[in-house]
Amino acid sequence: MGVLDGRVAIVTGAGRGIGREIARYMASEGARVVVNDLGANPDGTGTGRIADDVVAEIRATGGEAVANYDTVATLAGGRAIFETAMDAFGECNVLVNNAGILRDRTLVNMTEAEWDAVMNVHLKGHFCCTQPFAQYIRATSRYDCSIVNFSSTSGLFGNFGQTNYGAAKAGIAGFTRVLALELMKYQCGVNTIAPAAATRLTIDLMRASGRDVNPDDPLQGPQQLGPVITWLVSEAARGITNQIFFVSGTLLGIMQQPKVVSQFVTDHLWTLDELDRAIPRLVAAKKKHDTQVDRHAIARTL
Repeated sequence: MGVLDGRVAIVTGAGRGIGREIARYMASEGARVVVNDLGANPDGTGTGRIADDVVAEIRATGGEAVANYDTVATLAGGRAIFETAMDAFGECNVLVNNAGILRDRTLVNMTEAEWDAVMNVHLKGHFCCTQPFAQYIRATSRYDCSIVNFSSTSGLFGNFGQTNYGAAKAGIAGFTRVLALELMKYQCGVNTIAPAAATRLTIDLMRASGRDVNPDDPLQGPQQLGPVITWLVSEAARGITNQIFFVSGTLLGIMQQPKVVSQFVTDHLWTLDELDRAIPRLVAAKKKHDTQVDRHAIARTL
């Protein structure tokens, strides 16, 4: 018996890296899986049927899976991915929006095409794949569904040379917050993952920062995401929604959402003299809050 027995999952970008490990782990826990991958290069160019290899791996271990090669960057592609699940398995319970590309460049040198390509795959891709699934949840009044969206520390913390990627990933966190509210009626868990795993999209950046990276190490590579995502779409996670989880090797954390941490009020429009006093005090209060959060978030073992 697996924790996902009887469930049907779509995993986008599942031909390599994190998506592949998620698809394989879910299948090992009983899920029937749609392995979606365009087969593109890290920058999104090119195509290939690498999803077939993952399907073969899953089937070789007794699991059930089908391949899909459509792009996530168009609504037609998103609908085709969803229809693959319906045609093959007759239902769908889980969507993992993992597909992604990189076109890194500083803003002053970035082209419009580099901006658009990243936005289309990441932020628009989440919309294109999620809308048909959300429409299905509403039309059938399903109460057993889960969605996991992929943000990044590049969007939540910032990272030099990734304004396009960071903006898309920050947008995905906002997308998730709203979607969680819209699907709350159907008890659909909608959560965000911010991973820190060595993959073909991240390994060069990690090494450039001076880290000794080995993607074959399960604690550094994409293998670390399989159990976490599988748990988040299982029955054990029912009631958990609108959260951002950070996963990095042996570290599992939860991130704070935007909150007002300090405020002043007046009965009139702010004057510049008042702002001279108020804004530095607000910034100081925010720094104090961040320090307290950092102290509280010291890693602990179970």
